[in-house]
Amino acid sequence: MSDFPFRFGMNEFTTQPWTFEEDVTRYRELGVEAIEVCEAKLDPSRIKDQMRLVEESGMEISAVQPSVRTFFGSRMAPEPAETQARVLRLENSIRTLAPYAPGTLFVTNTGAPPNGNVHRVMDETIQHLRALCPLAEDLGVSLSLEPLNPTSVNVESTIWTIDQAMDIIDGVGHSAMGLCLDYWNIWQQDNVCAAIRRAGSKINVLQVSDWRTPYSTTDRLIPGDGCIPLHDMLSATFEAGFRGACTVEIFSSDVPDSLYDRDLKDVIRASRAGLEKAWTGR
Repeated sequence: MSDFPFRFGMNEFTTQPWTFEEDVTRYRELGVEAIEVCEAKLDPSRIKDQMRLVEESGMEISAVQPSVRTFFGSRMAPEPAETQARVLRLENSIRTLAPYAPGTLFVTNTGAPPNGNVHRVMDETIQHLRALCPLAEDLGVSLSLEPLNPTSVNVESTIWTIDQAMDIIDGVGHSAMGLCLDYWNIWQQDNVCAAIRRAGSKINVLQVSDWRTPYSTTDRLIPGDGCIPLHDMLSATFEAGFRGACTVEIFSSDVPDSLYDRDLKDVIRASRAGLEKAWTGR
């Protein structure tokens, strides 16, 4: 994209029906510049070979989605149930994958609050992230905290606004800790563009898709096909100083017109065109 200021990236959830190997090969063929790796697509017995494919492709690994990325309960990853075991799973993911992805970001979230105890979850999330940041720094990677849409509160997340995420990030107080900005999750926040600008240099991951009133918890659209004010939000993100990859993250399950049933190459092409159009304001 000639005028687009961010590298064009794809999150592997967007091409759920493809294998990891198909993702790498087809992304590169389509000119994708960055890949957001989903650990769930990796084969533990072949990680070295699979990650070598990414290196040979020339694509940047812009971020990693660990198999277990929350410290408390999560519908997407309900096991293990105990918090300390979840911390250890996340730590193991960082130790395993960081050597293959120097400089990348590991995306995290709080998980759902047990018995509605939001205070406990926020306090303990700060403690766990504060403990993990030195490990990440030693391994040459960083962490990124993602607030989720209110539809995920009490299911996947305790936080749903940029400001709540920044309270945790500021509480951690470490240079290896930043903010994952997923437009689908935060676009309905009041004065969202002002919040993006306030987050500034703490933004280290950018994920984009588009919104319609969901048919399921996994219902997102190609950028430009919904009602998110992408031009304004991309502009605010640029003004905040972010210059990393703009990664398309689409889920499309349990809906009558799933994008997973389409030619996924066309989905990637349309996503790229939609982002370019949004950036120029057309």
